[in-house]
Amino acid sequence: MKIRTGIAGTALALFAAAAAAQTFPAKPVRILVGFGAGGSTDIVARILAQNLTAEWKQNVLVENRPGASGMIAAELTAKAPPDGYTLVMTPQTSVAVAPALYGKAPYDTMRDFQPITLTGYTPLLMVVHPSFPPKTFKEFIALAKKSRDPLTFGSGGVGSSPHMAGELMSSQLGIRITHVPYKGENPALADTIGGQIPIMFGNLPVAVPHVNSGKLRGLANTWSKRSPLAPNIPTVAESGFKDYAIATWFGLLGPAKMPPELVARIQRDTAKVFNQAATKEKLTGLGVDLILNSPEEFRDYLKGEIVRYTKVIKDAGIKAQ
Repeated sequence: MKIRTGIAGTALALFAAAAAAQTFPAKPVRILVGFGAGGSTDIVARILAQNLTAEWKQNVLVENRPGASGMIAAELTAKAPPDGYTLVMTPQTSVAVAPALYGKAPYDTMRDFQPITLTGYTPLLMVVHPSFPPKTFKEFIALAKKSRDPLTFGSGGVGSSPHMAGELMSSQLGIRITHVPYKGENPALADTIGGQIPIMFGNLPVAVPHVNSGKLRGLANTWSKRSPLAPNIPTVAESGFKDYAIATWFGLLGPAKMPPELVARIQRDTAKVFNQAATKEKLTGLGVDLILNSPEEFRDYLKGEIVRYTKVIKDAGIKAQ
């Protein structure tokens, strides 16, 4: 009797989960963003929210909860009910970098989240002041290796994707470059344009306008292929460093223990709206390349990213500020 009751209970739970996925969403959904309005992550989240609102005939709202390298929004998501009504759009900063950087994070990424899909990525650009002597990436490497004092590079903050790009380059390519953190990409850009620092790593959409205006010079694209927004800037791999590739990615996650049918529904609808021609064109114009992988693929990728950034942080001795 107990066995029959257990089987019946399991069947009922599965039926209820499937039914919930079919009727979802019955109320507004919120997508948390751990950074301020107007940034790359916020823009991607708002494009998704706008399109899912139309697809679901239900409001999908973006809620900015900036602070602690995105961990505030991530923690709120991890502690939310696993019903799909609270999601987070985040770059690697809060789920793959910050836990290693801060030592004791308020969540365990692999235990407390349900990966839904890696929506896409945007490359980073290594840009320099026009007076910086090296004209190519190979010339930069040669200068960095023979320089008595480490060259300095700026980024939008400790633990940011551009910061990790510089540290990964330092360790992988055997050069010495020292990080100068700023409170956001705009101050770092201003100092690079003004000549206070010679090098900056920045998100492609932010850096490209200044390259096009001639205020900065693009030395390298950090990803594995050139961007259509900056077709004349070669990749680091093209200079012979084929194992080097890093970009800012944007992942959609929910709390752990979400019903599989619900996870599949959200992933499927996210892929559907992002693959619509007009939306895809808008994202491409912002420098975003879509991935839209499965929850299982995203989980495996996330696990590898945590290992990767933990090693970079440990090797470089990076401390949170």
